[in-house]
Amino acid sequence: MSFFVTDKPKKKKSRQQVYTLLVEVGRAENDGLPKGATGGALMIYASGVDEAEAVRETVKILKQADLAPLDVSGYGTLAEREAEGHDIGDEDRALMQRALDENSVVVAQMTPFYDDPEQRVH
Repeated sequence: MSFFVTDKPKKKKSRQQVYTLLVEVGRAENDGLPKGATGGALMIYASGVDEAEAVRETVKILKQADLAPLDVSGYGTLAEREAEGHDIGDEDRALMQRALDENSVVVAQMTPFYDDPEQRVH
């Protein structure tokens, strides 16, 4: 999207915020999950003007990546998480900033689920 400004350019304040989401996924063909996994969980930092938009964009992108989102839990913005006393490290803060800067969805961590721990393939 392009904007043409004939007067003095004004920096528009972004309404985007970054939300922390936990997405549970099931199995799907070509999902990239390890052999023997029954699904997984993804910790995601997603930008949006509100949490609903961040969830919609995240689910859309995960489906495009051949993943099968089953459930999304929202944990709020950085400020909300800090107010609740969450300990957020520098690496996570950097990933959140990247999601904001790029107006994107960043997968911070992926944990596969197994019914039987013996099925894990390393």
